[in-house]
Amino acid sequence: MPYRISRRAPRLAIRVACATMAATAAFAQDTVRVVSPDGRNEVKVEVRAGKLAYRVQRDGRAVLLPSLLGFEFRGSGPLRDNLRIVSSADTTVDDSWTQPWGELARVRNNHNEVRITVAESVPPSRQFVVVFRVFNDGVGFRYELPAQPGLGEFEITGELTEFALADDARAWWIPSFRQNRYEYLYRSSPVSTLDTVHTPLTLEMRDGLHVVIHEAHLADYASMNLVGGPEQNRTLRAFLAPYSDGIKVRGRTPFVTPWRTIQLADRATDLAPSVIGLNLNPPSVVENTTWIKPMKYVGIWWGMHIGTMTWSSGPKHGATTENTRRYIDFAAANGIGGVLVEGWNRGWDGNWMENADKFSFTEAYPDFDLKAVTAYAKEKGVQLIGHHETSMGIQNYERQMEDAFRLYKSLGIDAVKTGYVGDKTREGHAHHGQFMVRHWQKVVEAAARLGIMVNAHEPIKDTGERRTYPNMMTREGARGQEYNAWGGDGGNPPEHETILFFTRMLAGPMDFTPGVFDILIQRGNGTARRPEESRVRTTLAKQLALYVVLYSPLQMAADLPESYDKQPAFQFIRDVPVDWEETRVLDGKIGDHVVVARRERNGQSWYVGAITDEEARTIQIPLTFLSKGRSYVAEIYADGPKAHWKTNPLPVTISRRTVTSASRISLMLAPGGGQAIRIRPAR
Repeated sequence: MPYRISRRAPRLAIRVACATMAATAAFAQDTVRVVSPDGRNEVKVEVRAGKLAYRVQRDGRAVLLPSLLGFEFRGSGPLRDNLRIVSSADTTVDDSWTQPWGELARVRNNHNEVRITVAESVPPSRQFVVVFRVFNDGVGFRYELPAQPGLGEFEITGELTEFALADDARAWWIPSFRQNRYEYLYRSSPVSTLDTVHTPLTLEMRDGLHVVIHEAHLADYASMNLVGGPEQNRTLRAFLAPYSDGIKVRGRTPFVTPWRTIQLADRATDLAPSVIGLNLNPPSVVENTTWIKPMKYVGIWWGMHIGTMTWSSGPKHGATTENTRRYIDFAAANGIGGVLVEGWNRGWDGNWMENADKFSFTEAYPDFDLKAVTAYAKEKGVQLIGHHETSMGIQNYERQMEDAFRLYKSLGIDAVKTGYVGDKTREGHAHHGQFMVRHWQKVVEAAARLGIMVNAHEPIKDTGERRTYPNMMTREGARGQEYNAWGGDGGNPPEHETILFFTRMLAGPMDFTPGVFDILIQRGNGTARRPEESRVRTTLAKQLALYVVLYSPLQMAADLPESYDKQPAFQFIRDVPVDWEETRVLDGKIGDHVVVARRERNGQSWYVGAITDEEARTIQIPLTFLSKGRSYVAEIYADGPKAHWKTNPLPVTISRRTVTSASRISLMLAPGGGQAIRIRPAR
């Protein structure tokens, strides 16, 4: 099998610069301190009245006040009281590693680590280890439960981790444990007003410091939510997604938890690209990654949302052999690598969101010839992207999953889009609890072993798994483009993507599905409550800019092929890469605007994307990121005269100019608009 996965135990490929063991034979420590390599971030861990707490400072200013650590178990007392620090060990790491794809090619891993062993001072004298790694861009910590007589098999009913904010920071958040999972518009409010929210949670302190609370390497554990409330003032507590019986995590020692991460940045623009979560995941276990290839794709998808096609069989069935060949022809003619086909497999008839056990992942509808269309795609230099909607019928999917992957592989299909519509499993387990985390591990491992790339929709949030399993390409996990097609509540407002960049996108790539040119959706409106509400709140130039701003290694041109016909602006979508050597955030403010520059992988061309909220903006950007002494041609796709997301969204002005590293470009963004620029070396 050419896609063999290494079965060596994952270990960090690091160079240890120094290691010291604290002498603890004679006495127990009261406080342990660790700082970042640049000395700006400091963590202190201490025992206070028998309880273990940590605090975080940056430049001597408090970020987190003393915050408790520990667990609650079913059938035994909490691992929280009568604690003492037994020992500590320090390590310094400074190394770099290369991503097979990503927002940047090389990632530096530079941190100071301390491992602190803690024990109860009274029977049953249970022990645990808390590990802190302090980077220049933040802090990560996790628990380790070693094998011990007093703690074998266990059931966690609560993780007692706290994040006690030093001031009433402004938070950008979405609610958790709701029917639509992560698919909500972000709200903004003081941290003291929060109820139960998802991570990543982005905060702005009163002094301008930006803090992001999230987690990394979520494996065999429940996803962490954060719970606040007026009675807790500014303290957020970990709240784990439960099984149907209320238990949060089941396990056996030895056992490790995910990392809890606290990213720190002086400005919002310093938050991205975020690599702290990647550095806290193990290196890749996929030995041969040559088959893992980022690409753009089109698909039989948007038509379902605007009402011109259906997933189910019948007169408007989208996934027919004839229609798929049409999409393949379009992809081949425009240099697009893939075609997604949704609705090809049996199970979509009736109420498919409740038909979890009726889906077949290997049997096609009669009007779709899977072998014929894959062969046709191969002739055209295009590959199909398969689709597996589970409707949260996990057992049904797991019974068929590997056979479906093998079928795909036998036909030359290297990628699959999965779907998990539903907030709970059929057994009542939370969508992002340990049960589903374990399922996701099965999916990504099987896909890696059988040579399949994964694009997950209705997923569990990204916590950096793509480092260990680089076939885990992208996922949804936020409110995407399809909400603009449905009408009802008005779709996504113009500010939405400017918030996503500094919140959801800090977790990892998102399949937002940009590129809608039929902004007023004149070809559809079949699913909208009122046709005038079914439109995209954007200008056309902004749709182009999203290809640079919202990163995904599988990037869709979401509209119908006919919407791109005779559109000069489509050239930018043909040109823009999906894999990057480096990324720089040039300007931005959460909820207002974003300007991003990215250099193509193994190339010298740069791409700039700028987007704004409902306000018009003019932003000056210097091109100092270009190589000195070299001339470039800037191909500029800008909002046209009197462009406006609401009243005049379609005008685009395309121009060219010669630029150098000494040049400046004035970005004139219409309300709800954007600008996309390709900067290539002059011939």
